[in-house]
Amino acid sequence: MEKRLFTSECVTCGHPDKVADCISDAILDACLAQDPNSRVACEVTVTTDFCLICGEITTKADVDYPAIARDVIRTIGYTHPETGFCADTVEILCKVHTQSSDIAMGTNDEVGGAGDQGMMFGGACTQTPELMPLPVALARALSNRLTQCIHSNDLLRPDGKTQVSVEFDEEGNVAGVDTVVVSVMHTEDFEIEQLRKYVREGVIAPVLEQYGFDINNVKNIHINPTGKFVIGGPDGDTGLTGRKIIVDTYGGYFSHGGGAFSGKDPTKVDRSGAYMARYMAKNLVAAGLAEKVQVQLAYAIGVAEPVSVRVDSFGTGKLSDEEMTALLRKTCDLTPGGIIRKLQLRRPIYGKTAMEGHFGVEDLPWEATDLAEKLKSIICL
Repeated sequence: MEKRLFTSECVTCGHPDKVADCISDAILDACLAQDPNSRVACEVTVTTDFCLICGEITTKADVDYPAIARDVIRTIGYTHPETGFCADTVEILCKVHTQSSDIAMGTNDEVGGAGDQGMMFGGACTQTPELMPLPVALARALSNRLTQCIHSNDLLRPDGKTQVSVEFDEEGNVAGVDTVVVSVMHTEDFEIEQLRKYVREGVIAPVLEQYGFDINNVKNIHINPTGKFVIGGPDGDTGLTGRKIIVDTYGGYFSHGGGAFSGKDPTKVDRSGAYMARYMAKNLVAAGLAEKVQVQLAYAIGVAEPVSVRVDSFGTGKLSDEEMTALLRKTCDLTPGGIIRKLQLRRPIYGKTAMEGHFGVEDLPWEATDLAEKLKSIICL
């Protein structure tokens, strides 16, 4: 019988696109820390020893953008000149201006409208304790573990990628882990077989064990398949804010909306709407109303209420999808202002999302399941 595989990938925060995300969100956090009403849409590009910060920022905060960028680059681990991208030597150029007044008049506190049109999705399922799809949960956990090892091993460098293929049976249940791929940047001194042994034992094995799998039962493991990964990071590939949108969400297991997250303040529903959609989907699953749920929201710029709300339980729901949609509309304020208040989004909490992940990460407000009991009580489960 043909295998039914689903594959998701992730990257470390030293990947060039993630470096850009981390800088964008660090600048957002710095603005919100001083001025919670800051309007931020910060984009970053990084390449060989160069960083461009641009976008639209309207804030009362006094922020040193280049200093923040250097601190982020240093925290990620780019402190070695031979990597071609170093916190102490990188050239930083800022091209930032204020937000368009045309956009601002539809999103101010009096109007409270969405910062743009668009659709966004949130998902949850019972495959993992954090109610995330297993392929992306494993890829994310491997990436985060790899980042820990990068900071503790002088022979590793910050850039890395992970990928996991999970096998499912005909009913959609997890049947096992088929393939794991890990690539990590390293120095010339790290002999390839030693590196592969280190990653296998120190990264892959403990993460699989954490999720109840034995590395010896994985059919295929590829570690630095080309045999060498010395040139990497922004020196090896240009990085851009918002280019890892599938990594940032569900690894392709659920749908993705039209926008990225990092560098955007919560009036941008690309971000806040996606967080709210995850919150609602996770609480439907936590309440036992379905085993797998996707929630879609859609907005028009300058309009507060969503133009559409849709629940898809893929045939696993104890209620109809229409009933669950009505339940969410009844219990959740889905205006941008309501979402911001519910999830307390005007706080400097976004750097963690760029570094560790946006979903399935403990302590992020949209990961709470406080709505589940209310949902159950309404329908008397």
